[in-house]
Amino acid sequence: MNIYVGNLSWNTTDDDLRSAFEAFGDVSSAKVIMDRETGRSRGFGFVEMSDDNAARQAIEGMNDKDLQGRSLRVNEARPRDDRPRGPRRF
Repeated sequence: MNIYVGNLSWNTTDDDLRSAFEAFGDVSSAKVIMDRETGRSRGFGFVEMSDDNAARQAIEGMNDKDLQGRSLRVNEARPRDDRPRGPRRF
């Protein structure tokens, strides 16, 4: 299951994200999304867990929890096709 993690601190790394979620089970991948132009965090990321039950426990356990001074927003990630498209920036 792919998990969306929002409201991340600008200083959160992939390793920080992985460590926070490993308490709930095996983390296949953890990625903080970076801005292409500035190289800074965009404040959200994704965690992938192979066990759906562990992923659901992680969502419940991490939503509204503090990580590096920020209250996380955690839920199951929607497939790219289901997300609303915003205006394109050029």
